Parts: sequence; structure tokens; C-alpha cells
Amino acid sequence: MSPVPSEKKNTDAALLALIARMRRSGAADAAVVSAADISVEDGLARLCLEPRCENYGRSPGCPPHVSGPRGFRELLKSYRLALAVRIDAPTEVLLSPERSEVMGLLHDIVADAEAAAIEMGFPRAMAFAGGSCKMIFCREHAECSVLSGRVCRNPRRARPSMSGFGINVSRLMQAAGWAGAYLDPRAAADGGMSWIAGLVLID
Repeated sequence: MSPVPSEKKNTDAALLALIARMRRSGAADAAVVSAADISVEDGLARLCLEPRCENYGRSPGCPPHVSGPRGFRELLKSYRLALAVRIDAPTEVLLSPERSEVMGLLHDIVADAEAAAIEMGFPRAMAFAGGSCKMIFCREHAECSVLSGRVCRNPRRARPSMSGFGINVSRLMQAAGWAGAYLDPRAAADGGMSWIAGLVLID
């Protein structure tokens, strides 16, 4: 058996360290996925516009202020690996106003992993989460400071929403080896669990 190149060893060790870091930060799990296995669909991104999401156009991380599916597909061409991350939560919580707290945790976890990956020698690491950062972090403000020409109020936390890029989150979960229903309202009354997911492009 030929020896494993030291570069691959270093990459594998870094990925394992990032996965452990995300778990310590509150993720139920994290896993390495191939960038080629990340599915991007135009129709999913169009759902932000029709039926129109209440957060459409209200933050730089949501349409029409992101590059959309076409831009994300081009971005993916320059990556080989990514990390998928999952947070488990009661379905009842994810269908309530408490959802914002869970989504905020997701943003924090992927943003922290992005920063850590850059420190580890992956300068192009880029994180994506779920939900509008305007809704999660700046609900009490009338306008997004970035869209008003000012500095972001939460640059270390807020990350773009995967929805606007057409990322198929269910297929991302499958690529990570996870199963489970996403936000089935019928499970809320029975105390069922669901999940939200994030993504960090690495290399």
C-alpha cells in the first residue's frame, strides 16, 4: 500500500478537528461531503420569490442580492470538499418564534467553522446557513445596515442563506449519510424531532 501524502493527512486531520469543533458548539453532527454531491436546483431558489418569502430582498444573504443557483454552481467548480452540519430540534420549536434562536445557533456554528478553517490553512472556506440573517439577528431593526450602505451589525455571525442559491438541503443530508423528515407539521403534536442544516465549503 502506498503511503498517504502528508497533505492529505493534514487535510483529513483538519476536517476531523472542524467536525469535533462543530459538535462541541452544539451541532448534532457534521460530516465531510464531496462538492460534486451538493445538488443545486433553480426551482428551489425560485421559491424565495413565488410564493414570495417575507424576507425577500431584506438582507445581503438573500435574493435578489446573492448570485443564485448559477453563481453557486460556478463557485462549486473550484471546490472539492465541504462540511455539512446538522442541528436537531423539536419540530414544535422549529415551527414557532423560537426557531430564530436555533437558526442563530446554526449561523454561529458555521461562521465559527469557517473562521477556524481559514486559520487552519483553507483561505477559501465559505459558510452558508439557513434562514434570513435579517430575521434572525436584526428583527428589531427596520432596515439591514448593509443594504443601507453601512457596516453589518453581525459580521462574525451572519452568513448567506442556502435557500437563495437553490441548494437542495434534503440531498445534502443524504450525501452526509443522514436521514429524517424535515419540518413535518404532523410531528409537532407528537413531540417529534426535525433538523436544520448548514454548509461550509472547504477546499
